[in-house]
Amino acid sequence: MTRARKRYADAWSAIVDLLVAHEVDTCFGLPGDDLELLRALDAHGLDLVPCRDQRNAMYMATGYALQSGRLAVCALGKGPAVTHAATGLLEARESGAPVLVLAAGAPERRRGSGGFQELDQIAVVAPLVRWAHRVGHPDRVVPATVTAMTRAAGPPSGPVWLEVPDDVRTAEVVVTGPRPTPPEPLAFATAPVTPGPALAALRASRRPVVLVGGGMRHRNDGGAVEGFAERLGAALFTTASGRGAVDEHHPLFCGVAGFYAAAPFRELWSSCDLVVSLAGRLEETVAEGGSPWPHVPVVQVNLDPGGLSAEFAGPRVLGDARHAVLGWSRALDEDRGAALADPDARDAWSKRIAEARAAASHEVEAELARAAALPEIRVAELLAALDATAGEHHVLVQENGLQDMWSYGFPFHVGGGSVVPSEQTPLGFGAAAAIGVKRAAPGHEVTAFIGDGAFLAARADIAVTAASHGGVLYVVLCNGGYGWLDAQRARLGLDAERHAFARRGAPPPVVDGPDLHHRVLRDKAALTEEILAARRFCSQGGTAVLMVPVAPDDVLPAVRDAEVVPQ
Repeated sequence: MTRARKRYADAWSAIVDLLVAHEVDTCFGLPGDDLELLRALDAHGLDLVPCRDQRNAMYMATGYALQSGRLAVCALGKGPAVTHAATGLLEARESGAPVLVLAAGAPERRRGSGGFQELDQIAVVAPLVRWAHRVGHPDRVVPATVTAMTRAAGPPSGPVWLEVPDDVRTAEVVVTGPRPTPPEPLAFATAPVTPGPALAALRASRRPVVLVGGGMRHRNDGGAVEGFAERLGAALFTTASGRGAVDEHHPLFCGVAGFYAAAPFRELWSSCDLVVSLAGRLEETVAEGGSPWPHVPVVQVNLDPGGLSAEFAGPRVLGDARHAVLGWSRALDEDRGAALADPDARDAWSKRIAEARAAASHEVEAELARAAALPEIRVAELLAALDATAGEHHVLVQENGLQDMWSYGFPFHVGGGSVVPSEQTPLGFGAAAAIGVKRAAPGHEVTAFIGDGAFLAARADIAVTAASHGGVLYVVLCNGGYGWLDAQRARLGLDAERHAFARRGAPPPVVDGPDLHHRVLRDKAALTEEILAARRFCSQGGTAVLMVPVAPDDVLPAVRDAEVVPQ
């Protein structure tokens, strides 16, 4: 029997054929001299979102992957293109985003000769990715690409690096035999969990907290986490990266834990008797910032061994958090046949959760009333107008600067999807990632809630993508630079003129064009209508930029309470 043979003119043709077979439809990037990739993409009907900055290309791909849960592809050149993209690689790794990076490389036959843009790229990127590989021969193109896609998808998911040297990418690729297929996932039936320390801790708890991490994104079908929290009687928190994984209108939801938590939720958190951490890393803003971390057992569940912290007492479970909550929910359902231990304590905890939510809502009302008496637009008012004008399906893509932290504060911003930077918080991530998010969710309203420093970092790519890949609303909080650094300068009493991290003045310029709608918002009375007009423009495929000057003292109350900015 003769085995099937298929010939490809070059490596990119073979790789793109595999991408199509894996249902990839979009590529982000800034290729180098290897424009044969564009020819291969065109031949298969795939789209390239053009970028002006390799870092932004990685942010776009990461935003796409986080929003869709599917593989994103980013194409890069070699040498300085690699080092420029390193920040984006770091962010994709920390966010667990499945991104396949297709990179050029110096020719295999000239390695070590000091050729044009030669760099030991594998050594540079290996610490930043799940897997890095240089394809050394045309026969290895297809198996290496399949391996890369498999490793990117995980578990655990994350970025992978596939380097195709110049002489390999231009060579003919001959494939013998059938095309490799993706791994087949096994469907696990919901089964009782084995009795052990974790289940015993759940059963003994009277004041539990469930903390949902970013690894639960796209893993909460059917409200498995909310159902688990209901059975346990737990207050439901997320990490910043976990926001969007659960229903924020659920009566047990209490917002983001740690640094960003409102005062009533901090009190709730500090008096719990058990923390259940689902698919998240217990990093500093959760464990050390804002809310006092209680000295209680912590049940950690993570598919990635690296996500299980050894800093906390309590059972650690290596496995899929979705399977864990489904199994635990079943065990707790079976417990209902017996009398609940200490029902009065559980009822008192439920009452405290409801009271904390009511108190947090009253704080929002008081903040909005205070803002209404001030002449300038305040960030709380802006968020309220954005939420009020949003459609049913919307996503807020965020940065992590001083003023844009308002969007982390629940219930100042409630509901919808959410895409945030990891704890690495690179400047400009949200501004560029919003383009990838929109590509992943074309039927959703996508709003980038960012500072002017982040906008400037991504401005060229925002302008370039507006013509053919628009639809994003940019709300730019203009404080004249870097508000967080300026607040730290003020806290230390350093001179503002010598260390000018922020200078209030005119908002930064926007690249004009028919595909861009640009306004500077100063009039409170016109705020809602201006946002509605911008949303209408975006619904027709345009890109809208709303600049909003903000005062240096306009800071999320939780951040002020943490005493990390001057009062």
